Amino acid sequence: MRFEAPIVLAILGMAAVTYATRVAGLFLAGRLALSGRARTAFEAIPAAVLVALIAPAVLTTGPAETVAALVTCVAAVRLPLLATIAIGVAAVVLLRTVMA
Repeated sequence: MRFEAPIVLAILGMAAVTYATRVAGLFLAGRLALSGRARTAFEAIPAAVLVALIAPAVLTTGPAETVAALVTCVAAVRLPLLATIAIGVAAVVLLRTVMA
C-alpha cells in the first residue's frame, strides 16, 4: 500500500474539520441562550441521532432484528435501562434462533 501525499493530506484535512466541528459544538452548546421551541428542538437532537443510526440496521437486517427492536421499544417504556438492554439482547438471540 502506497501513501500518496494528496490522499494523506485529504484524510488529515477531513479529520481536522470533523474534530473542529465537534469541539465547536461542545463550546457553543453551553453558550447558547435557547428558549421555547428552540430548546425543545436542541434537546431532541441526541434521540434523533440515535434513531438515525439504529433505524437502518433494524429495518435492513432481517425480521428477527425488526421484531426484537419493537420488543425493546416496548420494554424501554416500562423498564429501566439495564433491563431494557437485557431484554433486547435476549429477544434478538431468541428470535434469531426461532426464525432461522
